[in-house]
Amino acid sequence: MLLHLCPAALRRLGLALLLLPLASVADANPAQAAQPFPQRPVHIVVPVAAGGSADRLTRVLAERLGRLWGQAVVVDNVPGASGNLGAARVAHAAPDGYTLLQQGEGLTLNALLYEQLPYDSQSAFVPVIKAVVNPQILVVNPATGLHSFQDYLARARAQPGSISLGLPGNGGIAHVAHALITQQTGARVNYIPYGGGGPATVDVLAGHVDATLITLAAVTEQVRSGRLRALAVTTAYRSPALPEVPTMAEAGLPGFSVESWQGYFVPASTPPERVRQLNQDIDTALHSPEVKARLEDLGFKVQGGSTDELARSLQSERPRYAQAIRSAGISLR
Repeated sequence: MLLHLCPAALRRLGLALLLLPLASVADANPAQAAQPFPQRPVHIVVPVAAGGSADRLTRVLAERLGRLWGQAVVVDNVPGASGNLGAARVAHAAPDGYTLLQQGEGLTLNALLYEQLPYDSQSAFVPVIKAVVNPQILVVNPATGLHSFQDYLARARAQPGSISLGLPGNGGIAHVAHALITQQTGARVNYIPYGGGGPATVDVLAGHVDATLITLAAVTEQVRSGRLRALAVTTAYRSPALPEVPTMAEAGLPGFSVESWQGYFVPASTPPERVRQLNQDIDTALHSPEVKARLEDLGFKVQGGSTDELARSLQSERPRYAQAIRSAGISLR
C-alpha cells in the first residue's frame, strides 16, 4: 500500500529522521565524555610523619571528601628532608588531580634554605586552596619545672643550650620562629629536628626532650589534659581553642607575631577545570559544620577561598621570610 503524504508532512518526517541519529549521539556523549571526578581513589601526600597537625587536618578533610566523592581518599605520609621528599613525589605525579600535596609556608622556606631541590618550587605546583591558618605554640614537659614563657627565656639565657627543643622539621616555620625569638632575646636552646610534629611531641611527652614549638592543633588535647604545659603562642591573637594561653607579645616580646598556614597543591599542568573542582569541593568540605567544628576545636582557623588567594599568599610571604632567615642567620647549606 502506498502512503501519500502532503509536502508539510514529508518535511516533518524528514526532520524527525534527521534528528534521530543526533539524539542518539547526544544521549551517548555525556556517558563517554563527561565522566565525573573522581573515578578512583585520590591520594593526598602529607610530607611529615603521622600524628602532627598537618596529618590531623588532612585526615579530617579526607574523611569528608571521601563521603562527598564516593571514593577513597588516601593519606600518604612521606616524611623526610623537611618535606622535600613528599613534595618531589607530587611534583612528578601525573597532572590529573588524583595526587595532591599538603603543604604550608614550608614550600617557600625550603626554596630559600636549600641550594638544590628535586623540583622547581616556583613552577612545579598549582595552588588549589589555603585551608587553614594557625598559631605555633611553645609547650614543655611539666617535669621541666618551667611554668611560664619568662621562665623559659630566663633559663635559656642563663644556661644556653640547656633546654632541648624538638623541631617538627629542620628549617620549618617553628625553626624560623624560634630563631627570631633567639635574635630578640638572646635565649639559646639545643635544637633537635624531627620528621614531623608527631614524633617531636611523643619525645616531649616521654621526657626525652624538654620542649617543642609546634602547630597548636597538634597538641591541643595534650595541653587540655595537662600532659603538656603550654607557655605561649606565636600569633598576635590568642587561640579560641586554648584561650588561657598568652601570646608571646603579651608574655614579654612586644610586637612578636608568626602565623602559619596549611593548604593543598597539585602538579603543574593539571587542567584548570580539575583545579577548580578540587578547590570548590575542598572548600565545601572545610566549611561543612562537622569538619569546621572539628578543626576549630583542634585550634585551626578555617580559611578556604579561591586558588588566587593561596597564590597571593605565596608571593607575599617570600620576601618576608627571606628577610627573617637573613636576620636570624639560619642556613642549611
